[in-house]
Amino acid sequence: MHNDIALFSELCDILFDAEKNQPVAQPIPTSELFDKLDLSLQANGLVDSDLKTILKQIIKRTPKTASRSFFNQLFGGRIGKAALGDLLAVMFNNSMYTYKVAGPQVGIEKKVLENICDLAGYPKNSDGTFAPGGSMSNMMSLIMARDHKNESIRTDGVLSKMTLYTSEASHYSISKNAALTGIGRNQVRLVKTNKKGEMQADHLDTLIKKDLSNGFEPFFVNATAGTTVLGAFDNISEISLVCKAHNLWLHVDGAYCGGVIFSQNYKHLINGLEHSDSFSVNAHKMLGTPLSCSIIITKHKAQLYHSFSNEADYLYQTDGDDFNLGKTSMQCGRRNDALKIWTLWKSVGTNGLEKIVDKQFEMAQIAIDYINKNEDYTLYSFKDSISVCFNYKGISAKELCTALYENSELMVGFGKFNDIEFVRMVTINSLIEKEDILRFFKTLEVFVNEHMLKYESIDRI
Repeated sequence: MHNDIALFSELCDILFDAEKNQPVAQPIPTSELFDKLDLSLQANGLVDSDLKTILKQIIKRTPKTASRSFFNQLFGGRIGKAALGDLLAVMFNNSMYTYKVAGPQVGIEKKVLENICDLAGYPKNSDGTFAPGGSMSNMMSLIMARDHKNESIRTDGVLSKMTLYTSEASHYSISKNAALTGIGRNQVRLVKTNKKGEMQADHLDTLIKKDLSNGFEPFFVNATAGTTVLGAFDNISEISLVCKAHNLWLHVDGAYCGGVIFSQNYKHLINGLEHSDSFSVNAHKMLGTPLSCSIIITKHKAQLYHSFSNEADYLYQTDGDDFNLGKTSMQCGRRNDALKIWTLWKSVGTNGLEKIVDKQFEMAQIAIDYINKNEDYTLYSFKDSISVCFNYKGISAKELCTALYENSELMVGFGKFNDIEFVRMVTINSLIEKEDILRFFKTLEVFVNEHMLKYESIDRI
């Protein structure tokens, strides 16, 4: 064990060095992956020196999500105290289904959930759990809403044409979950959005009334706090009035930007959250914990138990339901994802988490200001978003982002809204500073001028 810890420490030093000196790893084409790296498995194991050699090669060629050149996904960076909690969870190796095997770790999870419920404006008897990801959080909310509408579904299955509603700009998991839960993709209604990608409550109301007149059974509305592409916030207050009028479950998918509940400056973006029935947030996004750390809470504690509990005498042998967390979980065996957000929260406090969130908007504004001052850029973003969407010199965003990646310059992605494709630079990386934002644009501009403008074949927008 001592040798393994020493090897781990050495490999971490190699990783940290690579993040600093080669922040964008040279990608391996999929056609060459198994030739470039020895990923094979044999009957006989390797000696430590050979294993270390292979691991060093893997480290070198793995994308560096904690580098200051990573703007690609809705997560990034590394916060020490959160990583500490995750490493401890690995060493403890507790499963979170019963108090008997998890002990104080159950209390840690319950305290995190209790405080998230309070920040969301939910009543004291609310509850929640940790899910394997934002998609699964959305599925759990859909299942609770389904069962809340018709409790016999748990035993008899879905026997009616139930319909659910989400915006055109929402996460793809909503339609996927409709298929997985027996509702069906054809019963998902896509609500129109405005030019910012925000759901239009009047169109939602129209769709619900139409379905009711046609004999369907509406039951669930998904609002979004931070759409995947533009980072838009649906107007929860307006949507909640429609849901109340038709007695529909309102879920707020805050996987991306639900972390604004910690910020006095930006909490207004989710005004009305207290009127929702359930809310999900990914701490591995705005709050900077390691993957994954997905939280779902609901006002309806009884419904959480009704939808996900199942008796198992071999498992639940001590303590009450409140401390046997398997009674409210989609899973049975479940890793401890709460400890990393708890160690971070405990170390920096709620005020420290607020600073982490506020900084992301500050970095986005620096990027927006730079773009607005340079006529070679076209900006598609708007105020209060950490997704900075733009184009440069009319160059195809897909071509540009792919070339930057393949040449190990920057990790940044592209998106599309209203048939316009653009670069999507996300400022959620917990490590980036102003100089990293400015270096991003300088790197992009130099690369384009030295490489891409030479080729007339590049598609223009």
